[in-house]
Amino acid sequence: MNNNPNYIKGRGAQINPPNPFSDSHLSHNGLHWYDEEEMQQHKTTEYLETHPKSIINKVDSPDIGMSYSMNPYQGCEHGCVYCYARNTHTFWGYSAGVEFEQKILIKKNAPVLLEQKISQKSWHPHPIMLSGNTDCYQPAERKYQITRKILEVLWKYRHPVGIITKSALILRDLDVLQKMAKNNLVHVSISITTLDDKLRQLLEPRTCSAHKRIEVVRILSQRGIPVNIMFAPVIPSINDREVFDIAQESSSAGAKSMGYTMIRLNGDIGEIFKDWIYKNFADKAQRVLHQIESCHGGKVNDSRFGIRMKGEGNVAHIIRQQIDHAKRKFFPENKPFIYNKHLYYQYRDRQLSLF
Repeated sequence: MNNNPNYIKGRGAQINPPNPFSDSHLSHNGLHWYDEEEMQQHKTTEYLETHPKSIINKVDSPDIGMSYSMNPYQGCEHGCVYCYARNTHTFWGYSAGVEFEQKILIKKNAPVLLEQKISQKSWHPHPIMLSGNTDCYQPAERKYQITRKILEVLWKYRHPVGIITKSALILRDLDVLQKMAKNNLVHVSISITTLDDKLRQLLEPRTCSAHKRIEVVRILSQRGIPVNIMFAPVIPSINDREVFDIAQESSSAGAKSMGYTMIRLNGDIGEIFKDWIYKNFADKAQRVLHQIESCHGGKVNDSRFGIRMKGEGNVAHIIRQQIDHAKRKFFPENKPFIYNKHLYYQYRDRQLSLF
């Protein structure tokens, strides 16, 4: 762990880049000048309840894999330093840095909005990604249970859903997930970035351990819930050496498939990640950044559909070969999951008949 007294323990980002939509900008350099009281404030998480007008988002990106997503929380206390969702926090008036981890927006009316949408005669049962932005099982879920209520609504209408998380809290909802799995209505992806817990504490400071995530894979699989592993993101010279270990551990625990993405540092994430890597891996920071650039046309960021997720160039090619080899070896029966979309109409009409 970083022993610098100014390092904010328990947070991934160590700075608050200025919000590009704000008229006023802080003149200090990140958070470096804060005294102990101010540092303590940035260790405390604040939950801010909101009431949005809609909850289901249309996904237009052709390389995502699902047409709709749903995010019960904005901001994420997990604090993953590389998280692409950080940039969305600026739309709410906050920084993509520490504030993304510290100020969590709670969409309390999400289950009601969901039911209003999927109960409409004009709605068709496209699988919804829960969540496409921030983790739906982050710590706030223990208190608010919005994800739990969302799953209950989806089960009520027999509506298909995909879940991606790195939290063991998903095991709380085994009762609903098992019922959905028996009807091919749910597919779960568990995000595993590293098996090295010291590295995990730096990359993803408020997430559960890698050992616990493997155990989650095992329990879900034993209960008949299909599990995919997301090795994401792959960071050259940081965690790329773990491809086969993660594949083997996950496969042994019962995972049926494996996916991955290459790291890309769009928007404010570039500044946040650069600050983080120089503070934690100064001896190889330049090499890591250059390798990331080599995967994205000479830049650390990349928005090109079809290329941004996997990268290009020699480094990306080697990683892709390793992933492909690991898939063939540890997931030989890997097949696309097919959601059941037929039950929805029957149960929607049954619910409407009650009125």
